[in-house]
Amino acid sequence: MTRAASAVLALALLVAACTSAADPPPRRSVDPATTSPSPPEVSVPPTPPPEGPEGDDPFAAQRTRFAGRVIDPLPPSLQYEMRGETWEPGCPVPLGDLALLRFNYWGFDGEVERGPMVVNAAVAEDVLGVFRELFQARFPIRRVLLAKRFRPNADPDSRGSVTASFNCRPVVTPDGPGDTFSQHSYGLAVDINSLQNPYVREDGFVRNRFARPYVDRSQDLPGMIHQGDVVVRAFAAIGWEWGGDWSSGKDYMHFSLANR
Repeated sequence: MTRAASAVLALALLVAACTSAADPPPRRSVDPATTSPSPPEVSVPPTPPPEGPEGDDPFAAQRTRFAGRVIDPLPPSLQYEMRGETWEPGCPVPLGDLALLRFNYWGFDGEVERGPMVVNAAVAEDVLGVFRELFQARFPIRRVLLAKRFRPNADPDSRGSVTASFNCRPVVTPDGPGDTFSQHSYGLAVDINSLQNPYVREDGFVRNRFARPYVDRSQDLPGMIHQGDVVVRAFAAIGWEWGGDWSSGKDYMHFSLANR
């Protein structure tokens, strides 16, 4: 080979080598099936709100414990509903002297229920404490409701059993309504399980015929109140008297501050 040919061949080899080094390496194809998966996202539950006065609504929690509150003054919407129903001008207390209770209680079905009650604001905390004690003792209450408008000519026979307080109405005995304000008109009386604890006249007469099976107070049926039991003791602790202790007719559902 001539010197010229050798020089050309060497130059060609040098160009080929430089060209190979400058080319980028071929890209590898990636098989998704063989790649390691990203770690799964972990859902972290939100931190529950604190309980107690600084936390959220205690009723938002599952109802397995006692929760109660006093709302004073009455919400405007409730005041509007009560006007002309359970309160009207001429009642012995103004709406501004009343407060709303909201509390948990054990129902007859063994479930925790929640109910409202309007009472005199001066005794609201005391009454709420009574229902806290009844809850802790698991005393069953059929239903806690706001009272309905009193109608003197309404049919007295009812299977309903209500626990309630304020209602601007006259005293009602087995003989019918009287002509004086009941302590309920002041928000200073509470009736508990009205069917199971009727007002019994001295001769044993009961106005509501559906309550007559409960005249025999030797029975120990759910919701009945007896001398010295947790209900009587809880109300006695706040200075309230029981209608079951009256010397004449006995109002077994009734507790009041003035003992009438």
